[in-house]
Amino acid sequence: MPSNFIDEAFVVPTSLDTEHFHFRMLEESIAALDFEAVMSSQKRLQGVFGLGSKWPKVDMTLAENVESLKIHQQEFRSRKAFAYSVFNNSKTKCLGSVYIDPSQSHDYDCDVYLWIRDDSLALDNALYGAVLSWLSSDWPFSNIVFPGRSISWLAWNAALKAG
Repeated sequence: MPSNFIDEAFVVPTSLDTEHFHFRMLEESIAALDFEAVMSSQKRLQGVFGLGSKWPKVDMTLAENVESLKIHQQEFRSRKAFAYSVFNNSKTKCLGSVYIDPSQSHDYDCDVYLWIRDDSLALDNALYGAVLSWLSSDWPFSNIVFPGRSISWLAWNAALKAG
């Protein structure tokens, strides 16, 4: 990942509150709540990062999740990528996650992946809309892509191969 993904002068938000959600930096301290959310929706989440993605494994452990969250936290602190945990407004239930990564395509500024747990799927479009609005208004990105959502996985993979 490039070290200049985001300008050093930009103050990266560590949280966001919307009508339905509270976002906070994905970090080790919320590992148990995150793990419960991931595993409650494990089967549907496979493929959220691409057609061949096997995350989350059916036998993923809490310890493996903690290690993953540590990596996300380090990437955030070093400004290489930004991952957020999505909570309900009362901050008692982890609903999902949002990942803002440097784009793999020269046509975009960032690749954004998001997911919401199975028992909260009614909020999926609200989450997508909140993230798109936030990135468009508060972040320094002009061209945002949501692989698997704003572009199909097949079109995304073809664009990556062509570029």
